[in-house]
Amino acid sequence: MSSDIVTIALVQSSCTADPKENLRKALSGIREAAAAGAKIICTQELFSSLYFCQTEEYEPFDLAEPVPGPTTAVLQELAGELGVVIVASLFERRARGLHHNTAAVIDADGRLLGRYRKMHIPDDPGFYEKFYFTPGDLGYQVFRTRYADIGVLICWDQWYPEAARLTALKGAEILFYPTAIGWAAGEESQEVRRSQLAAWKTIQQSHSVANGVFVAAANRVGREGDLEFWGNSFVTDPFGSMKSVAPAEGECVLLAECDLSQIGHYRSHWPFLRDRRIETYGELQKRFLDEE
Repeated sequence: MSSDIVTIALVQSSCTADPKENLRKALSGIREAAAAGAKIICTQELFSSLYFCQTEEYEPFDLAEPVPGPTTAVLQELAGELGVVIVASLFERRARGLHHNTAAVIDADGRLLGRYRKMHIPDDPGFYEKFYFTPGDLGYQVFRTRYADIGVLICWDQWYPEAARLTALKGAEILFYPTAIGWAAGEESQEVRRSQLAAWKTIQQSHSVANGVFVAAANRVGREGDLEFWGNSFVTDPFGSMKSVAPAEGECVLLAECDLSQIGHYRSHWPFLRDRRIETYGELQKRFLDEE
């Protein structure tokens, strides 16, 4: 097999109120993925707990842990044992009263390569993340793992083309998006649900097309409180085509073979990076372009 070809996996699962059970399921999914040939494996957002951001309460802060910490230690040991890269989404306790929504990236030798802290923090009904998370301050990053150069962004980040662009410009070949997204139970019509799901896929497919990279989004499934998570974890190629899609319901380990040599092919045929007029984009740093 060419060194340009790497198999990746997304672990899509439901969660319980027991962090130990959630970790056990994640470890089992990672082992299953590695046994199937995956070399880079990504969990869903905040995989070790229920999605507690549906309400503003103080008790969930007890779920936070340092990064590195106990969960990353377990994952580092497993990564080294299996020879795989692990992207794990965690609730990071940085200091007393200071928390982040963080993804830890662990290389195939068990080393913690670094962290990405979620930059865009939503504050909407059922997604009160600003109560819990401080916006990321580590910037957009690329992690040069044994098998590929990867970027990690988290859930709400996936709606922002600027985040995908900057991460791709730093050299990412695959963008991973640990995710927790779903519908308010019983509120939306089937038509609205189909439209929301399609929009979620379309915006991320567009990141693949605009940047010539693979995109991998790992979502959770099941009902938690008033949210029905819609699953549909997926991987797209640099042309935006779906390579692999998980079901809307049910736990699974989604695998996709990514030929990294395709990046150069697509970028030469659709040379968006070549034709960027970077000198015209300065106004992107403004919140809104009010008329004079």
